[in-house]
Amino acid sequence: MRRLSALLAVSGLASPAIGAEASDKWLDKGRQLLGELIAIPSVTDRHEEVKRVASHLRDQFVAGGLGDVTIKDHDGTQSLIMRWKAERKPNGGKALKPMLLLGHMDVVEARREDWSRDPFKMVEEDGYLYGRGATDMKNGIAAIANSLLWLKAEGFKPSRDIIVFFSGDEETSGNGALRGATEWRALTDADFALNADAGGGAFTKDGTLLGFGLQTSEKMYADFTFTVRNSGGHSSRPRPDHAIYELATALKKLEAHRFTPAFTETTRAYLQYRQSQEKGPLGDAMRRWLADEKDGAAADIIEADPSEVGLTRTRCVATRLEGGHANNALPQLARATVNCRILPGVTAQSVIDELKATVGEGVEVVQVGDARPSPPSPLRKDVVAAYTRSIQKRHPGAPIVPQMSAGATDGLFFRSEGIPVYGVDGAWIISPEDERAHGRDERIPVKSFRENLQHWHDMVAELAG
Repeated sequence: MRRLSALLAVSGLASPAIGAEASDKWLDKGRQLLGELIAIPSVTDRHEEVKRVASHLRDQFVAGGLGDVTIKDHDGTQSLIMRWKAERKPNGGKALKPMLLLGHMDVVEARREDWSRDPFKMVEEDGYLYGRGATDMKNGIAAIANSLLWLKAEGFKPSRDIIVFFSGDEETSGNGALRGATEWRALTDADFALNADAGGGAFTKDGTLLGFGLQTSEKMYADFTFTVRNSGGHSSRPRPDHAIYELATALKKLEAHRFTPAFTETTRAYLQYRQSQEKGPLGDAMRRWLADEKDGAAADIIEADPSEVGLTRTRCVATRLEGGHANNALPQLARATVNCRILPGVTAQSVIDELKATVGEGVEVVQVGDARPSPPSPLRKDVVAAYTRSIQKRHPGAPIVPQMSAGATDGLFFRSEGIPVYGVDGAWIISPEDERAHGRDERIPVKSFRENLQHWHDMVAELAG
């Protein structure tokens, strides 16, 4: 992977994005599509609603002349694959491998009583569009679908196959993306993938641009259980080997534990940019850590900042708890689920070993399910240039900064199977006010959504043109 200096050298090539100026007609169509998608409550475990989204998108593609659509039934839900085949040879005549566009159709639960308005009815208020999926991530799948229909209507002829993969279970198991990257690889194999579930920009409330991120890596997701067992007994006769108390002690050790901080090339490049923005103690800590990777105290200061949590190291946190079998009996079993987001290059086994050493004997530490490594994607000049041109067309001089996601997206499955993935969404938010994904009153600025429609149109046109 190239470091930030190389990235900025490419960024310096900024020029007008390829494609016609956005028409009000297609911006209106994109907004309409977003409203239709938000109105379908495709919460992951409401499988029939996810299927309604897949059916609606298929109908949109077919009506727009993009009829090569496959809907895959799997694990109770569905994923959608659409292929727009190349219609001309590229300059030079050498065939280009396909380009893959990623997104997901499912959303997390949103209850009416928790929101100020109906989460499954898109509402515009004070320059915002509200609704579940407004940022995560029906805005992204609406932008991808709208961009392809828009280009098709303009008579655009791609020089490479464009493949769309929209999964139906990203928010839970990720089985759709796993199958897409392996079992259905013949339908999704591509030179690279563009992910609408990552990337994007942020401004402060006063209008200061914080930058636009281009996601090139993400942490590995892994779940573990901590289990304590003993023979229990009558609650009237407490004993020192108490399963719940022993588990609680182990969890307090986990809370206090910090994995060793370490750079990846992506996080080093990110901090090179961030330290130029931060002038106070946080900026000082960034500069100290960049100068000396062994300065753990500096890394701790960065990690403690709410906007940078998860940046400097592997993080593990307890997420679920169970124990006991009766109100009047000593517990025979106590168990906690611990979720870890593991820094690229760190193995799941090394995390298990460190967790065992942290909690000590008497606590059984077991990994649950697979942990799929997601190697960083090398920066491609064509992808970086197309993303930069499109962003800077709307935000002249905007810095493009490589990012590592602390969470995980469908992109990790494709990365783990050898397809480079780039988070290149063009939407932006006001930070931290608009950081509401998975939360109450999720929203996106109207201007941001409109720009994202234009962004995907321009970027796809360049990379497939």
